[in-house]
Amino acid sequence: MQEIEVVVTNGFITLGQLLKRLNLVSTGGAVKAFLETEPVYVNHERETRRGRKLYPGDLVYCPDRGTWRIRGE
Repeated sequence: MQEIEVVVTNGFITLGQLLKRLNLVSTGGAVKAFLETEPVYVNHERETRRGRKLYPGDLVYCPDRGTWRIRGE
């Protein structure tokens, strides 16, 4: 699967905001359930915190869904 760049303008984005932006979840409340049932990795480590801050250079991977690299503006 190809790595896709996600541009952030405020220095960081939370994992929950990213999942909503990517349309993997529809609401902020759905993020918690998604992270409990779907494996999501940030920089090759499993992540379950929806408030995890993602900075330029971070790599987010969700098996069978995609790989995203955070990039600054």
